[in-house]
Amino acid sequence: MIFGIGIDIIEIERVAKSVEKFGNRFLNKIFTEGELKYSLSKKNKNQHLAARFAAKEAIAKALATGWSKGFKWKDIDIYNEKSGLPKAELKGNLKNFLGDDKSLQISMSHSENYVTCVAIIYTKK
Repeated sequence: MIFGIGIDIIEIERVAKSVEKFGNRFLNKIFTEGELKYSLSKKNKNQHLAARFAAKEAIAKALATGWSKGFKWKDIDIYNEKSGLPKAELKGNLKNFLGDDKSLQISMSHSENYVTCVAIIYTKK
């Protein structure tokens, strides 16, 4: 059964402008060390940063926790399995949210100008 669903779309250029304007202050507020290492090593780094930004937004919507309940950007770590499948690890205040009875799946996609992500939380019952 679906417990929560979230979707986000973002212009890659919007993330590029934030990186240009705010630099490390923006990067270190939003992204984990692993996300930065992965994204900044890619030729199209802004596309990869935007994908992780969209994933975090989509997951936040699926969780429906809101900012007032302690959500922090870096409490969500987006990574890829060896197969390329995107995954998310919840940390900090979000770590125990899913428990043993829920699972989280994400799917990311991009075009030349946009990145989108869908996050679905399933109950295992």
